[in-house]
Amino acid sequence: MSELYRDPVYDGATDPKVVIDDDGVWWMFYTQRRASLEDAGPGVSWVHGSRVGVASSPDGARWVYRGTLEPSASDLVLDASGPPAEVHRTHWAPEVINDGSVWHMYLTEIDGVPDRWPGFARSIVEYVSDDLRTWRCRGPLALRSDRVIDAAVARTPDGCWRLWYKDEAAGSTTAVAVSHDLSDWADAGIAIGGRAHEGPDVFELGGWFWMIVDEWRGMGVHRSTDGIGWVRQGGADAVILDAAPAGGIGSHGAHVRDGDTLWFYYFARPADAAAHSGSGEMQRSAIYRVALRVVDGVLVPGDVDV
Repeated sequence: MSELYRDPVYDGATDPKVVIDDDGVWWMFYTQRRASLEDAGPGVSWVHGSRVGVASSPDGARWVYRGTLEPSASDLVLDASGPPAEVHRTHWAPEVINDGSVWHMYLTEIDGVPDRWPGFARSIVEYVSDDLRTWRCRGPLALRSDRVIDAAVARTPDGCWRLWYKDEAAGSTTAVAVSHDLSDWADAGIAIGGRAHEGPDVFELGGWFWMIVDEWRGMGVHRSTDGIGWVRQGGADAVILDAAPAGGIGSHGAHVRDGDTLWFYYFARPADAAAHSGSGEMQRSAIYRVALRVVDGVLVPGDVDV
């Protein structure tokens, strides 16, 4: 399986979210890590200071870079010229949904460009858009802590909207909030506890609700009848996408439905990727996709794109 997409600016495309607009155009929003920027700063500065990268496609397989979502006052606007050399805020893991009338983005934001993981507040901020290009800020969500990232939003059979997210203050597990109108959110506790993880993605397929989470060794899978109570698929160590292309591991992804096919887009870093001089972590990443299907009540990866 070959790489589906690589970011042409910093070669660090991660956390992809793909949607299809009313004209049939596919849009990818992703964290544009500054992987190739050796002077990004000390430590993990290169993972911070990121913008939301944007690409489009006629079919979900052939992608063209469209630029980045750049701050304009409190809003975000697609800028084809890409990111500026100097940045003062970090944007991660865009989640994009349509409520039937408008697009919503739930974006992880961090003030500044931290050079280490701990000690910095993180929030999930909501934006809305009519065209996927200009986003109006509705503000940060009041959630369980000030260490929240990686939103996923879906409507459950009880008619409520649910927002799942990683709460680093709760052992890096998945918390959940519930809303009747996508405006007022109430804490609903921990949805998935246990082993630390991040990047939840929730969808319905084959008569079940599914949640996929990134465990940094592959993807943990959880199944539900109602999107509220969850049971892990397989044993405690069971994962999918633990063997990605070029020796990497499947990481933080999200689904998109195209007719009868449900695609799961995710990122991976090849095992031989050069390490960043400031942190020692592998830098380069690429986007891949795989079709998911349900066989005898089990979620399995099916066909892959080449």
